[in-house]
Amino acid sequence: MTSTPAERIEPFRLSVPQSDLDDLHDRLDRTRWPAELPGAGWEYGVPAGYLRELVRYWRHEYDWRAAEAELNRWPQFTTTIDGTNVHFAHVRSPEPDATPLVLTHGWPGSVVEFLDVVGPLTDPVAHGGDAADAFHVVVPSIPGFGLSGPTTERGWEARRVADAWVELMRRLGYERFGLQGGDWGAGISRELGRVHPERVIGVHLNLLPGAQAATEPAEEELAALDPGERERTLLSWRRWDAWLRDGAGYAGLQSTRPHTLAYALTDSPVGQLAWIVEKFREWADCEELPEEAVDRDRLLTNVMLYWLTGTAGSSGRIYYERAHTSGDRAWQPAEPSTAPTALAVFPADPQMPLRHKAERTENLVRWTEFDRGGHFAALEEPDLLVPDIRAFFRGLREKP
Repeated sequence: MTSTPAERIEPFRLSVPQSDLDDLHDRLDRTRWPAELPGAGWEYGVPAGYLRELVRYWRHEYDWRAAEAELNRWPQFTTTIDGTNVHFAHVRSPEPDATPLVLTHGWPGSVVEFLDVVGPLTDPVAHGGDAADAFHVVVPSIPGFGLSGPTTERGWEARRVADAWVELMRRLGYERFGLQGGDWGAGISRELGRVHPERVIGVHLNLLPGAQAATEPAEEELAALDPGERERTLLSWRRWDAWLRDGAGYAGLQSTRPHTLAYALTDSPVGQLAWIVEKFREWADCEELPEEAVDRDRLLTNVMLYWLTGTAGSSGRIYYERAHTSGDRAWQPAEPSTAPTALAVFPADPQMPLRHKAERTENLVRWTEFDRGGHFAALEEPDLLVPDIRAFFRGLREKP
């Protein structure tokens, strides 16, 4: 397939200058620590004792070069789409008839989310699976995030990203493909399936925007549900209410003043770390520390992609664009989607979807509830997520 210069796909290899790492180490050594209330724990934010230890590990034990080498095992590329640079990994399966699949991360995530799932998805035989379940996997960085950033134009919200993914897959020679995502990756994947159903084989999500109990459920709504769904609905409302009261500050800042916030996060690696690690602690399936759910080195590698690329501000702008966009380009699941859709429900996710809400707007063909796992499914529970993705697309292949 020929391409014009504007559509050219260039090989990419991650190679961070040592001077950038030296600068990071110098900043970590010179951290100016704030005072905190004794005994406050996590109530006021990330505790200093925990963060000091994590920063010590980051400075003296974490190995970026090992993480860089791991990421570079993926064939990576860049291309310009709609005026912006798009970074992506394209890992082809050894099985020639594999299904094309786009994996899309969210915030505060990155392509690091998928390090443990790409191998089993592309080469199921090597991981004890069936060759028929193989995928050619494309893992793009959302414009404005990490290696696809920073962006220099307004308007990079879910619909625009979805359109960019369609163009990316066209350039790669994939006419139809599957989608998987959580967080913003779910919003983007769902929107792509809604707007371009002819291009989509199926949409596998571990979150569905708008499928939570965003208002206190009325008695008549609860009465129509079976006991299990009734209890999940009440739990969803309690979580949403708690989030509005005590956990929505990050979204308010990024939806209104992302650039002001960016000064702090781009200048202070400890600030960037705290901003991200708090969300892993609150949204992952852990009792006390995020490392109970997500490997510490994976967590730091994810933070490094924000820090090294200076994309705290441009990644946060996706919240601003959603909040300031109206019409059919807004991220709202009110418009029904005809794309075959699967929901994988992980119980610790604060935005755990409700089935009766999902069925109102989605062509829901698979619903799986797990007994563990949280918001970062691919990082936390790859051994649960991968079989569910396989089973969903296998079911679509087997339909007459």
